Amino acid sequence: MCKMLMLAVFLLCLLPMTSGFGNAGGHLDKVFLFPKQTNDSFVKITPVKPLRLTAFTLCMRVATEQQGKREVILFAYRTPYFDELNVWIESDGRISFYLSGDGVYFNLPPLSTFRTHLCFTWSSSTGLAAAWVNGQRSIYRIYKKGHTIRPNGIVVLGQDPDSFLGDFDAEQSFVGEITDVNMWDEVLTAKDIKGLYSHNTLVYMPNVIHWRRAEFDKYGIVEEVKDYI
Repeated sequence: MCKMLMLAVFLLCLLPMTSGFGNAGGHLDKVFLFPKQTNDSFVKITPVKPLRLTAFTLCMRVATEQQGKREVILFAYRTPYFDELNVWIESDGRISFYLSGDGVYFNLPPLSTFRTHLCFTWSSSTGLAAAWVNGQRSIYRIYKKGHTIRPNGIVVLGQDPDSFLGDFDAEQSFVGEITDVNMWDEVLTAKDIKGLYSHNTLVYMPNVIHWRRAEFDKYGIVEEVKDYI
C-alpha cells in the first residue's frame, strides 16, 4: 500500500509538466477574428522564447473562405532582413511554408468556414517536412536540410510584413478566424498531433508559442472573441 501511495504522489508531481489544452471537453479561449481585407489589421505575438530553431511543430485552428482566390498569409515570423518562417494559402489552393527562400508546398483538402486544425512539422537534421490536417499527415517532403531559423524576430498573424513590422499588402491579408496557435521546438509524434486535434490527450506544454500564456498585441479591426476549442 505504501508503494502504491508513493507512486500516486509521483505521478501527481509530473502533471505540471504537461498541458491541459489537449483535454477532451474543450476550453473557453480566445479567437481572433479578421473580418475583412486590410493593410493594417494584425496580431503580434510575443513568443515564450526566441525562435532559434532546427526543428518545430506549429499548430493552429483556422476558418476562412479565402481559399483559392488569392495568396493568404496564415503565420509570419520575420527578422529585420529575412522572412524566417511564413505559412501561406497559395492562390492555387495549396498550403505552403517558407524558410528564408523558396517554399515547400502541400496539396491538402481545402480550408473552409468550418474550423480546421493545421499543423506543420520540420526537422533540419533530416529535412523532413510535413503538413497535418485534422490529425492526418501529408506526404513527406525533403526541405532545407541543415537550415536554422534565426532568432530576434517578430511573430505576426493576419499580415505578411515585407519589412520589420511594416509594408503590409491588403491583397495578402488573412480574413477569417484563427485560434489555438502553439509551437514547439521539436517534431511532435503522430500520436501527439492526432491528440491535439481531438482534444483527448496531454502533451508537453508548447515551449516556443503558448496560446494561453503568450502576450498578444492587436492592431486595426481585429476582434477578440471567446469560444470553446
